[in-house]
Amino acid sequence: MTQTPTGTPTTGPKAVPAHDLSPVDTSALTSEHGKTTIADQVVSKIAGIAAREVTGVHDLGGTAARTVGMLRERIPGSRTNLSQGVSVEVGEKQAAIDLQIIVEYGVGIADLAEGIRRNVISAVERMTGLEVTEVNIAVSDIHLEGEDDDTAPTDEPTTERRVQ
Repeated sequence: MTQTPTGTPTTGPKAVPAHDLSPVDTSALTSEHGKTTIADQVVSKIAGIAAREVTGVHDLGGTAARTVGMLRERIPGSRTNLSQGVSVEVGEKQAAIDLQIIVEYGVGIADLAEGIRRNVISAVERMTGLEVTEVNIAVSDIHLEGEDDDTAPTDEPTTERRVQ
């Protein structure tokens, strides 16, 4: 057995870095006792929750999806759609994820996208055992401070007053 300059062995199973292992070696979804399948909706919810956890993400989804979501949330007993703005493709061992996000104004989009990718990949791989092959992010809008698109309509006239 040879050693690297840091003194770690270069042969044997412990010498192979985790990122060099194939998905077959790391996946516990298939065994001699059976097979585990994970629905697209499960991966979609995990990815949606993980993306929303990142500071700088205002919301997920485009304008139409967010409008429908706001209407749905006003119905008593309804729940927030955690997979809004998330589209996934799930195979037996891998998943690909597409996100559509609304960014808070002032946040560096490139840094935010990297943080989202890191959080989504970590959450999906940890919870499902699937290898995430890609996380594509589409920024569809920027949210400005004071802009509140989910306030309830008021009884005020629809025309905006010019003076107060």
